[in-house]
Amino acid sequence: MMKLQAAEQFALERKIDYGTEAQNEAVRQILARVKREGDQALIDFTAQFDGVQLQGLRVSEAEIRAAYEKVNPQFLTALREAASNIRSFHEKQKRNTWVDVQPNGTMLGQLLKPLQRVGIYVPGGKAAYPSSVLMNAIPAKVAGVKQVVMVTPPATAGEAGIHPNILVAAAEAGVDEVYRVGGAQAVAALAYGTESIEPVDKIVGPGNIYVALAKRYVYGVVDIDMIAGPTEIVVLADETADASYVAADLLSQAEHDELASAILITTSERLANEVQTEVMAQLEKLPKREIAAKSIENHGVILLVSTIERGIEVMNRLAPEHAEVIVAEPLKYLGLIENAGSIFLGPYSSEPVGDYFAGPNHVLPTNGTARFSSPLNTDDFMKKSSVIYYSKQALLENGEKIITLAEEEGLHGHAQAIRVRLEKEGGFQ
Repeated sequence: MMKLQAAEQFALERKIDYGTEAQNEAVRQILARVKREGDQALIDFTAQFDGVQLQGLRVSEAEIRAAYEKVNPQFLTALREAASNIRSFHEKQKRNTWVDVQPNGTMLGQLLKPLQRVGIYVPGGKAAYPSSVLMNAIPAKVAGVKQVVMVTPPATAGEAGIHPNILVAAAEAGVDEVYRVGGAQAVAALAYGTESIEPVDKIVGPGNIYVALAKRYVYGVVDIDMIAGPTEIVVLADETADASYVAADLLSQAEHDELASAILITTSERLANEVQTEVMAQLEKLPKREIAAKSIENHGVILLVSTIERGIEVMNRLAPEHAEVIVAEPLKYLGLIENAGSIFLGPYSSEPVGDYFAGPNHVLPTNGTARFSSPLNTDDFMKKSSVIYYSKQALLENGEKIITLAEEEGLHGHAQAIRVRLEKEGGFQ
């Protein structure tokens, strides 16, 4: 049963999982061994943790082609259309190099270049999440990354040991290399490199606590996307909302994780009661009802507010990963929403529309970090360099000012670098 609480007194309890000391020590040892022993460490850890004796790390083109014969044709059609939508959305995010040429001959600008090589971690085992492949790989390729490398743990011995849906998604997204290795050891391979796997510039993608800890430890050697917390959804609804829609959307996140948060903010006490009933009824039919039930029991909350505007204030304070607005005029309130990873407007914009198909990225800020961070996007796969071409005229005009600033900071070598030019070019009065 979802708890009914006053909005003024509610604060979403969030915890970042830094792992136990034993987990941290295990990850440190794995990273050190992969750095030291390379491929052999990957083979040994895969045998130890996955029960698979690898004959080779890289998935061949033949294995990927064979995967196409094993997938549901309807799945492939839907996957290709989703990939097209995601690609189209992210194409609109691309930014270009720019320069500003000034009258005195100075040119200032910003040079944008894609990262050269990016690693994507995709969870494996019994679960297969091809949508995660699309959401991580496609923005990288749109940004112009030349080499996108995917690592994913093998589930079974023989063949690729990787779910065919994952391999097909990788091919459709333009992934260049696929390796059958997972866990902290895969993160280490991407960061440090081995005989078979060249190091990357950035690692993105979700994983278990060992993967998350490994990403934390290698940050600085490489860039990472984020350390994701449990998923969360906040639904803001008025009396016009359909209780069955609201309940289903809350449960769509609750089934992810026992720590997931599902929150309804509403102006309608009637809707609150109906959603309570619907959640319990729909739970009974949900295959992952045990996980969802614990999420709802421990982190499911209904908050009653006096107005939609007050509800948005609460939503902004919570800064949720997913924010649904199911009210009579949702577009009217869009400008008031300040903090949210992704905003879903209206009764037909259910959260799974964004998770799978519409085009925006489903890799979103959690743990309230939507206050200052953004969904995964093409900028995450690009770097920017400032460009300065200073003309002789500009240096003569501004050199003494630069010297003044440098000397005020006690950096006389900086000042001298300008002074020698002014003296040679007759710039001192």
